[in-house]
Amino acid sequence: MDTAGNSRAVSVCMLKGGVGKSTIAVNLARQLATHDHDVLLIDLDPNGHASVGLGFDDHYHNTDEGIGEVFFDEADPTSVVYNTGYEFDILPSSEDLEQVEREIVVGDVFQPSALLKRKVVEPLLGNEYDFIVTDSPAYRSRLTDNALVATSNLVLPLAPGNEAMSGLERTIERQIAPLRKHMDVDVLALVPNMLNARIDHQTQDRQLLERLNSHNSLQDRIPNFARITDWEAVSAGDLSPTPGIRDRTSITKAYGERKPLLDYDPNCDQLKNFDELAHIVEAGEVVRDD
Repeated sequence: MDTAGNSRAVSVCMLKGGVGKSTIAVNLARQLATHDHDVLLIDLDPNGHASVGLGFDDHYHNTDEGIGEVFFDEADPTSVVYNTGYEFDILPSSEDLEQVEREIVVGDVFQPSALLKRKVVEPLLGNEYDFIVTDSPAYRSRLTDNALVATSNLVLPLAPGNEAMSGLERTIERQIAPLRKHMDVDVLALVPNMLNARIDHQTQDRQLLERLNSHNSLQDRIPNFARITDWEAVSAGDLSPTPGIRDRTSITKAYGERKPLLDYDPNCDQLKNFDELAHIVEAGEVVRDD
C-alpha cells in the first residue's frame, strides 16, 4: 500500500478500563513498523501499561524528565523519546503524569487541549515519523482531550460484557461529540477485543458482535476480522468463525516478557488482526475484503 504523504496520528481510546487499550496500541505500533514506517508510540496513560509492557519501568518511575518538560519547559520532544528495540520508538508515561495533567490547566489556559498537538505531534509527524500512535487514559481528562485533538483519528477497543456498548456510547457522547463541534474527529475502527467464547449460541461475545454488526451507522468502522454478515449460518453451525481479537495466552505472556506479540510469538494467529488494524490506519479507513 502506497502511503507516501499520508502520515497519520491515531489514538487508541475508550472511557472504560479493562478493554486492552495498551495491548492494541503496542501491537498496532509494532505492525505499522513492520510495514517499513517510522512509528512513535506515545503513552499518555498515567497507569503506564504500554511503557512497562515494553520494559520502560525505570523511565516510568523517573519523574525528572518526561512529557511535562516538553509541555512546560520547551524541551525538544525527541529528548524524551526512546528506541524500544522493536523497530519503533516510544515516548513513555511517567508516574507523575497526573500531576502534569493538573498543571496543564494552569500552564496553558487558552489552549489546554492542544499542547500535545503543538509540542509533540506537529513537530514530529511527517518529519521524524510516518505514524504516531497514542495510548490514552480510560477516563475523561485533559490528557485524553489532548490525545484526541492531536490525532483526530480514533481506534476504539471494546471488550465483551454488560457495559461494552455503554462504554462506547459514553466515549462518543462525552469525548468525541464535544470535540466534533470544533474539529473533525474520525473513528477509524471499532475493535472487539479479548474475546474467547463461541458465538454459535448466546454469549457476551456474541452479544457484542451482534450489536456492532447490526448497527447501521457503525458498519464502515468494523474491521473484516470482526465482521459477521450471516448469523443464521453461525447459529446453525454451518459457519464457525472466531471474530475479533481473541484472548490468547501468548498476548498475556508477551506483556510479561516486555515484548510486542510479534516478537514473543511470531506464529500467533492474532497477528493477522493487528496487521489489519495497521492497514486501516495506513488507509485512514476500513478496506473491505469483499
